[in-house]
Amino acid sequence: MPIGTAATEAQQASGDGRHENPLTGQEARVSSRVATLEERFADPHDESNELSYARLLQADEAGELPREGERLLDDLVLNADFVPRELGGRLERVDTLVRVMRQLFRRDVALGLGYGVTSFMAAVNVWTSGSEEQRRHLASLLLDGGKVSVAYHELAHGNDFVRNEFEARPSVGGGYLLNGAKQVINNADRADAWVLFSRTDPAPGSRSHSVLMTERAGLDPARHRVLPRYDAVGVRGCHLSGLEFDDCPVPASDLVGEVGHGVEVALRAFQLTRSAMPGMALGAVDTGLRTVVRFAARRQLYRRTVLEIPHARATLTGAFLDLLICDSLSLTASRAVHLLPGETSVYAAAVKYLVPRMLGDTMNALSVVLGARYYVREGEFGIFQKHIRDLPVLSLGHAGSAACQATIIPQLSRLARRSWFQSEPAEPRLFRPREELGPVPYDKLTLAARTDALSATLVAAVDQLPGGTPQERAAHNLALGLTGELRRLQESSRSLTPQNRTALASPETFELADRYAVLLAAASVIGVWQQARHDEDPFLADAAWAAAALHRLARRLGQQPPDLPDGCESRVHEEVLRRFEEQRSYDLYDTPLAG
Repeated sequence: MPIGTAATEAQQASGDGRHENPLTGQEARVSSRVATLEERFADPHDESNELSYARLLQADEAGELPREGERLLDDLVLNADFVPRELGGRLERVDTLVRVMRQLFRRDVALGLGYGVTSFMAAVNVWTSGSEEQRRHLASLLLDGGKVSVAYHELAHGNDFVRNEFEARPSVGGGYLLNGAKQVINNADRADAWVLFSRTDPAPGSRSHSVLMTERAGLDPARHRVLPRYDAVGVRGCHLSGLEFDDCPVPASDLVGEVGHGVEVALRAFQLTRSAMPGMALGAVDTGLRTVVRFAARRQLYRRTVLEIPHARATLTGAFLDLLICDSLSLTASRAVHLLPGETSVYAAAVKYLVPRMLGDTMNALSVVLGARYYVREGEFGIFQKHIRDLPVLSLGHAGSAACQATIIPQLSRLARRSWFQSEPAEPRLFRPREELGPVPYDKLTLAARTDALSATLVAAVDQLPGGTPQERAAHNLALGLTGELRRLQESSRSLTPQNRTALASPETFELADRYAVLLAAASVIGVWQQARHDEDPFLADAAWAAAALHRLARRLGQQPPDLPDGCESRVHEEVLRRFEEQRSYDLYDTPLAG
């Protein structure tokens, strides 16, 4: 039964019970898909469930993806979520794809990555830069249940892929000859096609590489081979291996985009994948928080539950705030792909840099509350240690944190001179999770931003935010202090030397990129709160969470803001408990869960 069919028509008509208006259009479709995934995956604590946490842990111990999980996703035709709607799939918006995949990542990061996200990472190269024939062909391959892998990097060069040595030499008879090896490719052994970042010119520079999409079928078996599988600490079920080619001929039609434009093809694709993947990972930390709340509510210590201990309460509240902060930034970046394609390069890099770092910090803080059970690989709390092992893989992927900072750094001085404190704030649609969007404007994605509407939202908030209640006044004052931080960032960015505008910048310049990402997160929180005041979500419309989130971000920047007014943290903690008891997600969507 495909996602979104009759089994969930009731949800399409009425939503999830917390919104009065019936859902329509895109929101109805994504809510239906999410509800169907939850229904089919069922209660993860029910050990009779083939996809319970206990069964997922057994598959992880065996180093394999859960077979029942893959069968279920085949049945639900999950690949359709990676194919644009105009090509017969379900992909309408980047933020709705994140929501669908988040439900899968709540259960098993390895299954989410190993079954399909790798195919999405490869396919966006074709959606953004491929010919119409390539787009239709890849869409057909995926909709028929095939897989495609992507190979950007080589171990010898890491994220510096413009130095890659893997070759696609022009052949005398036409087409290309593939030579060399690519390592650490997910699903290399299971893919029907590979997207290969290849050197097509021996000269140095950014015009020496191209992207090819090569199908396994038809390749000379004597000229290529799959390398042995790697053992991994995290995502142990994923098939991580490599490819090796020896003068293997492929046709000229494999070329994606133009010869020598491989860097541009990859960087445009990164704008979608960097925006999307960190938001998917929120699902795993949602499970981490839920697992620790379950433990804290039951465990007795010093004649009271762990939940009553102030440090534990503060840690759980802080973890929930981290999830809301990360989801706010993820939301704005993924919707910016549609609304602000000229600015997406810097927002996507900021999300890919900051969100995995914050989620890792959150899981580490939660592990302290869980105590010795953090080390247990089975039983009721075993899923926590699996997620904490799996998550770091997503922070690397096709671009580690330093590579994302290196994307931001060259743009800082330009934005400081031309945009900050001059641009108009982002339009309200950027911050409205359920509002419809048009298709991704692939042709308008640019390699460098010239304006920054998101930071302008932070600046505008100083004059726009209400100040009637103590919580609202706290949010306003925090926004004022963060705006001052943006002014200091502007001054530092304007004075950067030419070398400090490159990937060879000093550590202090990399710190500027970090601070900028935190300020974008603050602007996202403010935007989401502002728009929620016009929506029907009483918690997101409350100034308590916004003030607490901004306070947390200000402290991350090294500021020492005044203590929050009474009621802020207790309001957020109440919401932590409500969502646990009612089995609802710890993100902006407050989604009903199966367990």
